[in-house]
Amino acid sequence: MSRLWVFNGSPSFVDGAAAFITEAAAKAIAERGRFTLALSGGGTPKSVYARLAREDYRQRLAWDRVQVFFGDERCVPPDDPDSNYRMAREAWLDQGPIPVTNVHRIRGEDDPANEALRYEQEIRAWFRTAACPVFDLILLGLGDNGHTASLFPGTASLRERERLVVAQYVEVMRSWRVTFTAPLINAARSKAFLVRGAGKAQMIWNVREGPYQPDVWPAQLIEPAGGELHWLTDAAAAPRTRPDPQRG
Repeated sequence: MSRLWVFNGSPSFVDGAAAFITEAAAKAIAERGRFTLALSGGGTPKSVYARLAREDYRQRLAWDRVQVFFGDERCVPPDDPDSNYRMAREAWLDQGPIPVTNVHRIRGEDDPANEALRYEQEIRAWFRTAACPVFDLILLGLGDNGHTASLFPGTASLRERERLVVAQYVEVMRSWRVTFTAPLINAARSKAFLVRGAGKAQMIWNVREGPYQPDVWPAQLIEPAGGELHWLTDAAAAPRTRPDPQRG
């Protein structure tokens, strides 16, 4: 199932995305006793994470049953301004009630190839499975060039089918990244793109409605598979899409 949720403006988007995450968490905890969440980086989710840090959200869940992972990371130290971990920590994790032992960061300061292997092993060990682990929810962004996580156009990571996590040098960014691969993302019970702003409207249309060209628009690799695929946008980002019922 793929569903588009359109929120009326930025405040509604932030509230709606935060509610979406907590509703998914409550459902997972009720059904399986835990909630496994992979975070995305970038500017869009930062305000959502900050909303989750507020006191009213702190009271909604047994947050000690939440396990936090990261869908990708820039290869920088954890205190670097470009670190996805630093952003999430400062916006949410430092203020929230999730135990520090439940937060599994990608060590961006380490050798990229070695860290990709280590993080994959950590994920497999935590899920205790030799098969592809199934996250409850993986949050995703959408770049202006159609990338998601650190799956960039024309890179070898797009064709990876065996590994869960890989290191990828991104020429256009002139930097190394460590990223979940499409098979791991697609295995999740729920995947959710968080996208807002008029500048993303055309790319959302390209990914959802355009010809299938994942080497050009990597976000097309993300499919409902055996779970759900959600697009959470504000009205400005979705004028050319065919929306499902509006929220907010």
